[in-house]
Amino acid sequence: MKEMENLFQASHTIIDELTHPYLVLNSQGEVMLWNKQCEHLFEYSAEETIGTICPIVEHMDFTDDDPVFQRLLTGQGIVNHGLFSYNSKTKNRVLCKTYSHTLIIAGENYLALSFIIPDSSITETSFEEELAYLRVGLEDSFMSLSIDNEGLITSANPSFLKHSKWTPKRIIGKTFWQMFPQTESGIKQADKIWQSLKNNRTWHGEVEKIAKDGKPYWVELSAIPIGRAKQQDANYILLETDITEKRLLQQSLEKIAYIDQETGLMNRFRLEKIVNEMIEKKHHFTFVFLSIDKFYSLKEIFDDDSEALLVLEFTNRMKMYFQDSVMARISANEFVVLTPLGEWFIQGFLTYLKQHPIYLNNTSTPMTISGGITKFPEDQNTFSNLFKASNTVIQKIQSEGGDNILSLSKDGHKELSTRSVIEKRLLIALNQKDLHVLYQPQLDLKTNKIKTVEALVRWDDSEIGTVTPDILIPIAEETGLINQIGNFMLEKACLQAVEWQNLGHSIQVSVNTSIREFRDKNMVDVIRKILDKTGCPAHLLQIEITEKFALEAEAEGSIVKQMKQLQADGVKFSLDDFGTGYASFRYMQILPLEEFKIDKSFISSVAYQNKTQALIRGMIQFGKSLEMRVIAEGVETDEQEKVLREYDCDAIQGYYISRPISASEVTQLF
Repeated sequence: MKEMENLFQASHTIIDELTHPYLVLNSQGEVMLWNKQCEHLFEYSAEETIGTICPIVEHMDFTDDDPVFQRLLTGQGIVNHGLFSYNSKTKNRVLCKTYSHTLIIAGENYLALSFIIPDSSITETSFEEELAYLRVGLEDSFMSLSIDNEGLITSANPSFLKHSKWTPKRIIGKTFWQMFPQTESGIKQADKIWQSLKNNRTWHGEVEKIAKDGKPYWVELSAIPIGRAKQQDANYILLETDITEKRLLQQSLEKIAYIDQETGLMNRFRLEKIVNEMIEKKHHFTFVFLSIDKFYSLKEIFDDDSEALLVLEFTNRMKMYFQDSVMARISANEFVVLTPLGEWFIQGFLTYLKQHPIYLNNTSTPMTISGGITKFPEDQNTFSNLFKASNTVIQKIQSEGGDNILSLSKDGHKELSTRSVIEKRLLIALNQKDLHVLYQPQLDLKTNKIKTVEALVRWDDSEIGTVTPDILIPIAEETGLINQIGNFMLEKACLQAVEWQNLGHSIQVSVNTSIREFRDKNMVDVIRKILDKTGCPAHLLQIEITEKFALEAEAEGSIVKQMKQLQADGVKFSLDDFGTGYASFRYMQILPLEEFKIDKSFISSVAYQNKTQALIRGMIQFGKSLEMRVIAEGVETDEQEKVLREYDCDAIQGYYISRPISASEVTQLF
């Protein structure tokens, strides 16, 4: 061995004359020769390197177990490795063309490495050099992994090894797939990435990886093909950024966002996501909506701790009974179970609760539940409709005393589905302005002239046909579209009033409105802007409200205030369907009402029923005593008109005068 060292020392004089860096390693990776050009390029002196492990080649194990080193050590001929990057003593990156060849001296194998610094003036190598520098920069910035045409790992940079906990000798030759979780989803993800690479396409996205110790970590991955995919020497580079902390934080936030903290069940947001996934995959299931009856009365009996215990005990019984089913808590006392189980079994939960009562303070709690059962896809096919159908059943059960679990009738499901279609089509109708307005005249019995018309919304849909107001308006109120319809009607009515005024007819146009519209604190501003925009005098606009509106407005000072502001502007208010709502006359004193309309249900029998005649006479006299105009709706016959004239009714409206007609037809009546 001493003789070999002397031989290499003697050779130093020769290799120092070389114009390029040159070094020789023994089979243990120790430096045997290190010329002056190496000293200059890599900043290590010969004294520092001779007899030590080569300092510039990172992460090569230099043992019999390292396949890369052993392949180089036993190779034949000169091998051109192309441009390669090394670390100098001061940690500067040094890019060189690298060549290797094997020396056999006295039966021992040695590895000689020579380095050529690229000349940027040579155009043939400039592009290759740029790519090499780019790769070096990327490997400095990212976790980097190189794989060959068969998906075998050929190299990994220090950052990748640190995160994945692999060592160089253990990772070289492993397959690309072994870096992913060995699960169906993990292998599927790896296959997807590999397919993109084989098609010579870059893949980018967030993926879960698996470290050598089996622990998961997450990265943002860019998989990039280098060269042509059909070539035998094609290879690929994977650049990764660790996002494990971000992913764990996201999971933690999702847990807070999607989990009910009190019971550990998923909440409504997570439930909706799960249901939509099941619908997309066409899984058959039953949506069971459960509600604890009289929950808020029970809360008053117990303290907060007992209330929490009640919910937990109920949840535990639900988990025991509906094992292996998806469960969610969607409000304080409402729960949903997604189960493949049959209706008879679901209804058996009522018996189970009676057999396993909940005890609070050593006393059995008088708790019952109501439930609605809806099947997918037999009954409904969207989360919204599954929810609505089940909730509709619960409301009916609870109105009858609760303690039952039922499903909605076929007719009920059909009606709900129809309403759902109407909701969707209504959005389109509003966007496309498919709604239109008809007008029903009122005949003033004192002058026998038309002084007022009622504006009525009409919707003739191309797919579902004519939708009557008694169906349209409730749906619009539920969906929150009533404000848009209301604004549409107000503007149309005002424009029409102005048009008639320009023709010499001072006609008041009456528009129906809802309590929901007046709960908007800006309603006065909205109406004033419409009046200004259309140029309509305020006295030509009348707003009709229902008795339900009046009763609720009585309790809400802000609504009364808005009505009085509009009255001061000149807008008039009328009470519609008088006599059919709430038996309260207090709002007649509080609200700025100038007239009321007797409902048509009274008018239909006024010509021949004495009690009805007395009732109608009383209503009219009541209006006169309050100095309010009285209008009769639903007048259809000559006999009805004569009775109403006799009782001194101010005006009549109904088919006897005219059905709802277009504005041009109203003009002809003038």
